[in-house]
Amino acid sequence: MAHPKRLPTKAGQESVWDYPRPPKLEPVNNTLLVEFAGQVLAKTTKGYRVLETSHPPVYYIPEEDVRLDFMSLSSGNATNCEWKGQAQYFDAVVGTKHSEQVAWRYLNPVPAFADIKGYFAFYAGRVDACYVDDELVQAQPGNFYGGWITAKVVGPFKGGPGSWGW
Repeated sequence: MAHPKRLPTKAGQESVWDYPRPPKLEPVNNTLLVEFAGQVLAKTTKGYRVLETSHPPVYYIPEEDVRLDFMSLSSGNATNCEWKGQAQYFDAVVGTKHSEQVAWRYLNPVPAFADIKGYFAFYAGRVDACYVDDELVQAQPGNFYGGWITAKVVGPFKGGPGSWGW
């Protein structure tokens, strides 16, 4: 399947079509914030982002900056990423509010991604809000990928209808 036409960038923006494949891991010092049911699930300035062709960045937050008391290991679900290894998934539980598979992490990532061992990545569409600095992010289209879309990244983005073969 042919790739879609890339959108033009403006000053200060990145095109996801310039991101590499295999993906690249880089540290970020932005403030990353995840909220659910009136609580902060995670907040850090010590995150990483993974950049992969056609995907908005996926942000990873260190375990020490995640409210583990609100996280519950999802039952029976694990996936294997060809680039990073086997992931385990977590639900968010705050009082009577519950959202399934809001986050994932790699306990034994491949060597190229060893820096995110135990770090959590959150699906923006499965929690109430995610922020990069003060910007509310948009969830990557579809239900499979967990990229965060900000004004600094330009698509089109993989994940929506008709994009599986990109």
